Amino acid sequence: MTGATDRVALVTGASSGIGAATARLLATRGLRVVVNYLHSAEAAAEVVAGIEAAGGQAMAVQADVREATAVASMVEQVRAAWGGIDVLVHNALTPYAVKPFQEMTWEELGGKLDDEMRAAFAVTKAVLPAMAETGRGRIVYLGTGLSRRPREGMIALGTAKAALTQFARYLAQELGPRGITVNVVEPGPVDDTRMAADVFDAEHKRRQVAATPLGRLAHPDDVAQAVAFYAGEDNAFMTGTTAAVNGGMSMY
Repeated sequence: MTGATDRVALVTGASSGIGAATARLLATRGLRVVVNYLHSAEAAAEVVAGIEAAGGQAMAVQADVREATAVASMVEQVRAAWGGIDVLVHNALTPYAVKPFQEMTWEELGGKLDDEMRAAFAVTKAVLPAMAETGRGRIVYLGTGLSRRPREGMIALGTAKAALTQFARYLAQELGPRGITVNVVEPGPVDDTRMAADVFDAEHKRRQVAATPLGRLAHPDDVAQAVAFYAGEDNAFMTGTTAAVNGGMSMY
């Protein structure tokens, strides 16, 4: 542990992958971490146990972040135990269709857009009152490089995450005067995630690695490092920005 703090971080979708790596890293930096999950109670409990074994503080809380009432209940549970949430890392990935536009229904494209923005809206609304009251806060959304660099079959995810990134910019402008920063981390392909397992075959992964100047795909810990920077108190003057964590696969 690097030092005690009373800061509380909520990490959505934190039972595995980037979310779990972020929860563990924030805990090593002294934050008390809320490990949100939807279905994976056992995996979330393992993340909490690992954090506690290393001397940190964590709790697992189940909530579907698309449901405002479930999110409000989660935030109230955290408030009762630890007080207000100082850091929101919104990482939860809602389901999406992988197919060309010509084969896609509006329910698939519009449904992903609705899920993405509904979840971001709900969790942000729920944590803002405490942040505004204290005059400090850090909000970090997980986007994707697909929102800038299209790839076949990924129109639903890429379009939804592009909307999330623009949402973050508007919030950064509005919330800056209240001492709240809002930023986005956009990973490229990440090894060892659900998306990688569902979408990448071995040949596709080989091509992605070949297109990456640093010679490999990102690991969840690589992404967590960027998130933790944005979440830190030292990040006092960066807001409305996007960090690309892709090993140089695309540069902007």
